[in-house]
Amino acid sequence: MRRRTFAATAGAAVVGAGALSVPLLAGAEERNRQGGDAYTWKNAAINGGGFVPGIVFNETEANLIYARTDIGGCYRWQEDSRTWKPLLDWVGRDKWGYSGVVSMATDPVETNRVYAAVGTYTTDWDTNNGAILYSDDKGDTWGVAELPFKQGGNMPGRGMGERLVVNPADNAELYLGTPSGNGLWRSKDYGRTWAKVEEFPNPGNFVIDPANPYNADNQGVIWIDFDQIGGKIYVGVADPADPLYVSEDGGATWQAVPGAAAALGSVDGNRTIPKQSAVDNTNGFLYVITGYDPGPYNGAPASGNGGKIQRLSTQTGEWTDVTPTYNPRGVIPGFGGITIDLQNPGTLMASTCNNWYPDEILYRSTDSGATWSLSWDYAEGQDRHDRFVMDSSGSPWLSWNGEDQGPAYAVKHGWMIEAFAIDPHNSDRLMWGTGATIWGTEELTQWDAQGELIGEDGNGGRVALPIEQFTVGVRAEGVEECAVLDLAAIGGTLVSAVGDVGGFVHTDLGRAEPMIDTDWSTGTSVDFAQSKPDVVVGTGNVHGNEKGHVGVSTDRGKTWKNAAPVEGVPGDGHGGTVAVTADGSKIVWSPSDTEVTPVYSTDLGETWNPVEGLPAGAKVRSDRGKASVLYAFSGGVFYRSTDGGKTFADTGATGLPTGAVENFRAVPGHKNHVWLAGRGDEKEGIGGGMWRSKDGGTTWKKITVFETAESVGFGKAAKRSGYPAIFTSAVKDGKAAIYRSTDGGNRWSRINDDDHQWAWSGSSITGDPQIYGRVYLTTNGRGIIYGDIAA
Repeated sequence: MRRRTFAATAGAAVVGAGALSVPLLAGAEERNRQGGDAYTWKNAAINGGGFVPGIVFNETEANLIYARTDIGGCYRWQEDSRTWKPLLDWVGRDKWGYSGVVSMATDPVETNRVYAAVGTYTTDWDTNNGAILYSDDKGDTWGVAELPFKQGGNMPGRGMGERLVVNPADNAELYLGTPSGNGLWRSKDYGRTWAKVEEFPNPGNFVIDPANPYNADNQGVIWIDFDQIGGKIYVGVADPADPLYVSEDGGATWQAVPGAAAALGSVDGNRTIPKQSAVDNTNGFLYVITGYDPGPYNGAPASGNGGKIQRLSTQTGEWTDVTPTYNPRGVIPGFGGITIDLQNPGTLMASTCNNWYPDEILYRSTDSGATWSLSWDYAEGQDRHDRFVMDSSGSPWLSWNGEDQGPAYAVKHGWMIEAFAIDPHNSDRLMWGTGATIWGTEELTQWDAQGELIGEDGNGGRVALPIEQFTVGVRAEGVEECAVLDLAAIGGTLVSAVGDVGGFVHTDLGRAEPMIDTDWSTGTSVDFAQSKPDVVVGTGNVHGNEKGHVGVSTDRGKTWKNAAPVEGVPGDGHGGTVAVTADGSKIVWSPSDTEVTPVYSTDLGETWNPVEGLPAGAKVRSDRGKASVLYAFSGGVFYRSTDGGKTFADTGATGLPTGAVENFRAVPGHKNHVWLAGRGDEKEGIGGGMWRSKDGGTTWKKITVFETAESVGFGKAAKRSGYPAIFTSAVKDGKAAIYRSTDGGNRWSRINDDDHQWAWSGSSITGDPQIYGRVYLTTNGRGIIYGDIAA
């Protein structure tokens, strides 16, 4: 995937293309120059695993669909395979924030054109400003127009919008709604250059919590929509007092819409903002959903309803409240998404946003909002009756290893539903995004044939009426959005620790697997016994305080049990790192973010004893040959245990970084060999790089070719008696990339190319012990990537 980067000139109002074209070297050409092997790259299938805040259908070309994620880039639907193709794998570490996509726009006139507004944080967590990416070939290649402000692809409110739109009356013109008080922006040259719309009067003022840096940003200008009957442009603003503006002269002047504050600015005493809109250009209606919270996390407010659905006649200016009047559980927490069936004007749907118990509700109206039907309802008591069944076989982990508990099903409609779209070409197709996946159906109109869900018996009781249910299934195949924290390649089995979804055991990389059954909310570390590989251990942040953080398997990850909890270490955090000795007889666990020092177990986690000699939070690893030896690192000090983890002692090593060390690993088949990767920290004056030791961490030699290194791991040697292949995610000659050495670290070659960078890949890396050249690596939002030498 080639990229064109354009220098931006951030003047008072205009930014755009400076015509500085930077073509990428073709992958093979670059690798030949470096003398390395060509690689092919794929994902280990998880299918989803993160928040999908936007799904955008092209209104002109059938089956042209885009999905955006908050930290994992964006995707294009491939109808023939019913999978999604990633479009931003070219994003490198220097611009990692481009992987957070706050909005997408697909051109209804020239359908090959697509745009993405990118930038992950409006805080100083991302040092770069945002950008508009533009493509003339449906996302296969991109140009970059840098902006003079930040954007928030992973900030509160990221499911609102769309903030970026193409004017269907003049497709060279685009509008962009921005956060942080930056107002409304416009491009008149297909996204190449941008200028602030100085005439637009309101940059918004809604702030969730000014005392919390993550929640303190002005939500700003939220969305733009077009009335194609009257040629009006509507703009939703995060300002309860003036939430909606209109232009009737092509954007030259703007006025507040009469009655908008009363219609959109509050509900039941809760101030609200207009989160999304949908236009019915046949009947002349603008629909707007509101919420007391921008989303995507909070449920209902402390009292009353949290949102409404309002309908504006674009011709008469009349407002009508068309909010559904019924939620089986009580108040409506607010709305997340709204969509119109363009094939059947008057048919629309809306979703609640975080109707946490027992499940989200999808509402459907076939009379322009006058009446609504629900996706599920209660019969007598809490006997739940649903219009459709949820088929999670595409992502079997979506049950979270749980079981149905009354009306709270293990497999849910979802949560954080803000991406919500009926196919404009096919009334039967609906897709919606959640905090974990994309659901979809091609049988939607069966809903209307079902009639009512609930009736009355002769005594006035509520009874479920017989209906023919349709099926909703996973539509996330190809979307790999997990943030992965650790990997262990055993040989035929890949074990992972994963943010938000615990972790997985893959025996087939092309098949999504159930979640590791340890009750981890986030897995943080995994290991296996080198000489007894059926023994696998892991640790993570657990729900509540009842179960231990450490999980243990004695059958190579097929089944798991939780180790005993450790006194003083609560759940909901503190996963830390875990190591098991080479013979599988002892486990050392070092909790994180706690004053509790590491512990060891001699009975696979049934009981724990304090380790002597290690500070709290030290990272722990096991030697891959000596069963009695383990290692630890903390604050520039390297420690070694020779008694199975009971006691550790400072090895006296000097010259190691005092912090910012994400990873160190011992070498399989080579006792006492340890490699350490340090990313460094310029602000703290901590240098980075890579070091190796051949004497168990007593002395170290720096690998001088690397400026910084994030991770290091080992795989099958190039020669039968040779040193294991070494893999690292590191910076060499100023280039962050994936490097490999096949001669013990003397020479290194880059094995990925500029088309495959995945924004950031550093938490963990490992080769495969059985397949020469194969490497597995973690990403922060693109799941588990693995590479093989190209045939």
